[in-house]
Amino acid sequence: MKAAVIGYGKMGHEIERILLDRGHTVELIIDQDNASQLDAEHLAGIDVALEFSTPRTAYDNIRKCIEARTPVVSGTTGWTDRLGELEELCRSNGGALFYASNFSLGVNIMFRLNRRLAELMRGHSEYDVRIEETHHTEKKDSPSGTAITLADDIIARSEMKRAWINSPSDDRSLLEIASYREGKVPGIHTVTYRSEDDVLQLRHSITNRRTLAMGAVVAAEFVCGREGVYTMDDLLK
Repeated sequence: MKAAVIGYGKMGHEIERILLDRGHTVELIIDQDNASQLDAEHLAGIDVALEFSTPRTAYDNIRKCIEARTPVVSGTTGWTDRLGELEELCRSNGGALFYASNFSLGVNIMFRLNRRLAELMRGHSEYDVRIEETHHTEKKDSPSGTAITLADDIIARSEMKRAWINSPSDDRSLLEIASYREGKVPGIHTVTYRSEDDVLQLRHSITNRRTLAMGAVVAAEFVCGREGVYTMDDLLK
């Protein structure tokens, strides 16, 4: 598999190492210093692009890959209010897009458990629910894409009305997300249901970026040669 790595920060470096370890080649690396090289000419012959850049650049990066008919895997968060536009472009252009807010296998299992728990807790108004996420100080978006996914899944399956971000409230119809930025923490996410009598928690901690990078590379192997829009649910079937 001939890969392009778009965004050459810590994640990009880890993705490159895993690609090479698994016998693939990295034919193109795009970062802020050579962003103009992300075009159809440089993407020619690339089997799949892995995009982990910034919220500011992700949309255009992915769009250029789709327009060049290069399958693209993205895990950049903080911009996905426009994800639907790219999914439609992908379908109409015969491209391939794999997006996930988190590529960790454990986190995606947590997503499934979170959905089921939200269904079970529906109607139990004696519980309030809070999401907490902690990441390293270099993370640009807050709250994290993973926390937003957890919140959206809870709201879709419960009687809650909306997410309430970083604003504690006694109103149990609102969901609070608390974000913290500390040191070099790769990622901790906790969903807590609390009543006057007990506490129920789902918690996942990432100890290093390798699990995220490995998931992204496996997703790239999955989407290579395909058309359509995919998520981790497709990969885990």
